[in-house]
Amino acid sequence: MLSESQNGFFISFEGSEGCGKSTQIALLVNALRAEGRDALLVREPGGTPLGEQIRHLLKHAPEGRNMTPEAELLLFAASRAQLAREIIQPALAAGRIVISDRFLDSTTVYQGVARRIPSEAVDLINHFAAGDRLPDVTFLLDMDPVAAMERARRRNEAIDRMEQEPLDFFHAVRDGYLALAQRHSDRICVIDASQDQSTVSTSIRQELLQRCHGLFSPNGI
Repeated sequence: MLSESQNGFFISFEGSEGCGKSTQIALLVNALRAEGRDALLVREPGGTPLGEQIRHLLKHAPEGRNMTPEAELLLFAASRAQLAREIIQPALAAGRIVISDRFLDSTTVYQGVARRIPSEAVDLINHFAAGDRLPDVTFLLDMDPVAAMERARRRNEAIDRMEQEPLDFFHAVRDGYLALAQRHSDRICVIDASQDQSTVSTSIRQELLQRCHGLFSPNGI
């Protein structure tokens, strides 16, 4: 998975709202840092001053309520382009482990599948924004949309613009993710997120040990 010509290691996490991404990312980052690994956590949209402003517009700002799918796609791409070049690529070049809460797969699924924007346009914009370096491994935390949304709403946080979509939208998101994972099974690892936190975390670490070709020691994470 990790060739000698590549620097660093790039991990992304994907999944619908309520799947437990934030929890599993925090567990992995803490475990890596406890073992002395140089792990950098970023998020999409966001991760840079520019990206955080775009994140607010996409998720919370009243000005975004009537946003068209095409505008949404381009705003996600703008945030990603800045994050990739300002933060991710320099960190990987310095040999760091980068863990991203979402990356281009989210746009493929949310805007391409669920918003029904033609895949050719989404793929072109996605790869232009992301640049040459894709994640070395992507963890897709898969969960029934009904259960996931119930879990999301138990967080007692304000519901953002994306979370207000109807349930059919999130069924389309899940189907899109699973189809994408079939097409890119060499990179995307599907994890059953309905399991308890410890079981999910163990599955992620075991998969990393198998995929990372010595980047992590068996006695480490």
